[in-house]
Amino acid sequence: MQRVAIVGCGFVADLYMRSFAAHPDIEVVSCYDHDAARLAAFSAHWRVTPGADLASVLRAVAGTGLLLNLTNPRAHYEVNTAALEAGCHVFCEKPLALSLDQAERLRALARARGLQLGSAPSSVLGEAAQTLAKALRSPDYGTARLVYAELDDGFIPQAPLEEWTSESGAPWPYVDEFRTGCTLEHAGYYLSWLIAMFGAVTRINAVSAEVLPDKRGVTAAAPDFSVAVLAFEDGPLVRLTCSIAAPHDHRLQVVTDAGVLRLKRAWDNATPVTFYKRIRVRRRLMESPLGKRVRLATAKTHPKLPRKGAAAMNFALGPVEMLAAIGAGRDSRIGGDFALHLTEVTLAIQNAGLEGGAYRPKSRCEKMEPMPWAV
Repeated sequence: MQRVAIVGCGFVADLYMRSFAAHPDIEVVSCYDHDAARLAAFSAHWRVTPGADLASVLRAVAGTGLLLNLTNPRAHYEVNTAALEAGCHVFCEKPLALSLDQAERLRALARARGLQLGSAPSSVLGEAAQTLAKALRSPDYGTARLVYAELDDGFIPQAPLEEWTSESGAPWPYVDEFRTGCTLEHAGYYLSWLIAMFGAVTRINAVSAEVLPDKRGVTAAAPDFSVAVLAFEDGPLVRLTCSIAAPHDHRLQVVTDAGVLRLKRAWDNATPVTFYKRIRVRRRLMESPLGKRVRLATAKTHPKLPRKGAAAMNFALGPVEMLAAIGAGRDSRIGGDFALHLTEVTLAIQNAGLEGGAYRPKSRCEKMEPMPWAV
């Protein structure tokens, strides 16, 4: 059995626990939350041993397993630092840290201690992302020239947020969500795919703003809209949009020399990837209305989970991959330089402001090695 301990027992922790249930070789050995009532409810619901404090949870997996940091984003740097200093490999919910300086210090500390450090999201390891990546490695679909990536999540401030609760009864933390911002919360879902497929981002031109001034009375809210044009070391130009102020739209479209590769649901590991070939109709070129689904050579990829609320994602893919990397003595696909670069690019988009301007990332990473079943 591979050992995992959890710090932070809020809304997203239930999604990880339901995902771990699909991986019988994973054992969650301890959990901790500074809110005693939340810790009691979570540990009782999932039958996980509650830790007396943070230090006791870190001791449970130091050197032998993985610390899963699911705390409030403002606590990510502090908890990640404590875990690394205690000798724990760490997988952290997004973002890895709230500043580039913090993220760089975490990366340096992990490297100095010989530890793995990675961050969500891990849908890049899922079937849909790996299918798209394989298609883009094939000459059959043409060279990618332009990507439109949409992560508009609907008019969230008007939604019945108080009714959103997790399996063990945790409320959706809309105050934290509004203060963290949709870019830090959502951009990584497609940004991680793009970095994995096209390598490091070399230039960012972005704008971010708060376009909805009233969010349930929440003060100090982060930008609720951002749009970025990204250039990559080995790929097309990308337009990436995030918002909680526009109709729900999670489409990803890759325009190639031969047509368009398209998928509709970012938060569904098994969403179809469909190719629409470009054809001539009289004097015009257009994409065929009849798409052809892109398929992998095998149907056996990873455990799928049914839709739970807005998502049909296996949240355990990241921790499982990192534990496999630890066991094999290799770097995790979504750890190290990849996690640092993803964090830097996301922060640059979030912090662009209305003035915008060009930003050139300091960090870089290699393209991601495909999962064995997607080669």
